[in-house]
Amino acid sequence: MQLPKTPSFRLDGRRALVTGASRGIGLAGAAALADAGAHVVLAARSLNDLEDAAKAIKDAGGSAEALELDVSDTEAVKSILNAGEPFDILFNNAGINRPGPMTDMTEDDFDAVMDVNVKAAYFVAQAVAKGMMEAGTGGTIIHTSSQMGHVGGIDRTVYASSKHAIEGLSKAMAVELAPHGIRVNTICPTFIRTPLTESTLADPERVKWIKSKIKLGRLGEVEDVMGAIVYLASDASSLVTGSALLIDGGWTAG
Repeated sequence: MQLPKTPSFRLDGRRALVTGASRGIGLAGAAALADAGAHVVLAARSLNDLEDAAKAIKDAGGSAEALELDVSDTEAVKSILNAGEPFDILFNNAGINRPGPMTDMTEDDFDAVMDVNVKAAYFVAQAVAKGMMEAGTGGTIIHTSSQMGHVGGIDRTVYASSKHAIEGLSKAMAVELAPHGIRVNTICPTFIRTPLTESTLADPERVKWIKSKIKLGRLGEVEDVMGAIVYLASDASSLVTGSALLIDGGWTAG
């Protein structure tokens, strides 16, 4: 009897772009993709942090380079990404949050979050998708969404709005880009210990409430998302598109 062979999780020979790569989930994703064999381009605004991250990846045996890029500058995104080599993988991770009560949110808060989490994500994905289509080799796009793209949360009206938008964007992109062999999915973490969640997790009462919602009873660490990123980037997920991978410890299960 000939047994089925597990598809490879390896990414050797593939180019990956990771936005928001200087810290947190972005840095973890870049490290995971590089460890699986991809050449990783780390993009963010902080060049010094990116160069340190790229060096750490190379010192660990991976292949990486730094790209100073403000994803909210649409013209720069188009110019830089259209001029470079096409990517096989996009981990579209850059994002911000301005938590607070719905009644306190300002127009500036709303615009700032939407500009990065939705508008910038859209046009980065557009530029990378065009490169994939022109190369004719297909590819995979992974958006960082959130459990808040599936539920609501305290002090998260603007953030949840942006992540619900990313879920809709990903599904529509998956339908439109499937004929080109481009898969589009999201990862949806719960509260992960990163600089983005630092202010929230500094409140012991809020942490107690968060843990009560996470069925596995603990906060997430960046390592908890790394395997999911590699899976969605690899041939192991070759029939997966338009999907959301919940990494929420059971928060949205009920």
